[in-house]
Amino acid sequence: MLSGILGRLWKIGRIGLRPPAPEPGRHGLGIALVVRNEADHIGEWAAFHALAGVRRILAYDDGSTDATVAILRDALGERLTIVPWRQRLSVPGPRWEIHNQVLAYAHAAANFGGGLRWMAFIDADEFLIPKCATSLDAALDHLGERRNLSLPWHMFGHSGHGAAPEGGILRNYTRRAADPMSDRRGVRAFKCIVDPCHLTAAGVHAMETDGDTRTCNDRGEAARLAERNRPGFYSAEHVQLNHYYARSQEELAAKIARGPNLLGKAGAYERKVRRTVANIEADEVEDHAALDCLRRMGQA
Repeated sequence: MLSGILGRLWKIGRIGLRPPAPEPGRHGLGIALVVRNEADHIGEWAAFHALAGVRRILAYDDGSTDATVAILRDALGERLTIVPWRQRLSVPGPRWEIHNQVLAYAHAAANFGGGLRWMAFIDADEFLIPKCATSLDAALDHLGERRNLSLPWHMFGHSGHGAAPEGGILRNYTRRAADPMSDRRGVRAFKCIVDPCHLTAAGVHAMETDGDTRTCNDRGEAARLAERNRPGFYSAEHVQLNHYYARSQEELAAKIARGPNLLGKAGAYERKVRRTVANIEADEVEDHAALDCLRRMGQA
């Protein structure tokens, strides 16, 4: 029993923080993400979110050696803040690793959140898709004073591609897992958008606002964290989170070779990734939400 408990204490994956004071006239959506050698697709990611009206991108660069940073600067201009983030921190003694991604999220909210109404915490293979509106601000406007939003992953697989196709991700990957709430085999299925001026604890998949873990779906319906896995909580009426998890067969192999952000997970990483892709592709549907959004933006 003790060895099992100790085995779960190898990382610090939740960080408490004092939220920033709101600045006068704060508005808009910011995105915080960690990047590392994303040059193949980061231009498309940046261009899409700029078109969707994201006010600020906070990119934490985990030691990229390719053109990731230059591409982001070219695509985003003054919207972009680059933060060097090449580090692996741990607690002396037990040597519990501090989750570098969570640390970036807490840093982003505490240092840059005061001027923003919303801050999203996603990755470079995840796209926030407005479902009916042409901007994310408009898609979130109906939520009023709500402060903590959980978006379920819509998990996309290979869509039949052995090698990376021409034309980018959004136009080529249109097959995803049929049920966004179905994957419960070690994969947490949500990412969050929160009011950074009320964020009191940060994790990768769950956030605490005002000392409370309650969250809401994109219809504004509230639930506790333990309740958001229920099918009735599912909603993607206003914003859909597309997670292009696998991309092509070649790119999946490269993803596995890069390994995880947490060093302690390296041994089990390939098994986890391949199990997740198999789960996605066991039951797929066509999903054109991103293509419909591009058409509304005049980008089809």
